[in-house]
Amino acid sequence: MSEIIAPSRRAVVLGLAALAAGCRTTDAPEPVSPAAEARKAAAKQQAMADLEEWYIGSIPDEPYDIPLVDRSKMAPELARQSVAYSGPEGPGTVVVDIDGPFVYLVQPGGTAIRYGAGVGRQGFSWRGVAEIGRKGTWPDWRPTATMKSILKDLPEYMAGGVNSPLGARALYLHQNGRDTLFRIHGTNEPWSIGERVSSGCVRLLNEDIYDLHGRVNVGTTVIVKKDGRLRV
Repeated sequence: MSEIIAPSRRAVVLGLAALAAGCRTTDAPEPVSPAAEARKAAAKQQAMADLEEWYIGSIPDEPYDIPLVDRSKMAPELARQSVAYSGPEGPGTVVVDIDGPFVYLVQPGGTAIRYGAGVGRQGFSWRGVAEIGRKGTWPDWRPTATMKSILKDLPEYMAGGVNSPLGARALYLHQNGRDTLFRIHGTNEPWSIGERVSSGCVRLLNEDIYDLHGRVNVGTTVIVKKDGRLRV
């Protein structure tokens, strides 16, 4: 992994705050009272302060540096680490355990690199066997029709960057040559790691998807399990 450089947390926080603002698509907003504006400004300042506490620096990358998370704010088991692994999958296989929630990259000698993950909430988790059909660096984001039907104010498109919900890297899973619309990607919401909150994709810390992205190739097998099974 690249050397950690001095933090630019305020720039990161301002960028992430822009995502929430950018989701609003009302053409003609209703006027609000000065008191309501003051409350909104105070809430934004508090949100920015809360976000800032999550970051302690950045990892050099192009064209954006990758925000580095304060791991002390997370459960120890969610940290990237080498663990014993006794599954039947061969070295180089990516295994997503929806129940963990963890992502494993199987290594030789009965071990795996394990990453803490955020996964889809109940009813939104895909499972099965796929392969990495494409790798993205600071990928653009387009919400699926299902996501837009649930969250009406989602933008149609967001360019890649620190604001993007796909984060610094994305692995696009294909099955029989077709895109499953399921991704393993970064996130600008580090508090969601270990939770079941997404619309189906698997999210890792940006620094972790950066690490995994660099270790796997297009064509790598990805196995997604829930309740220890590939399918219902």
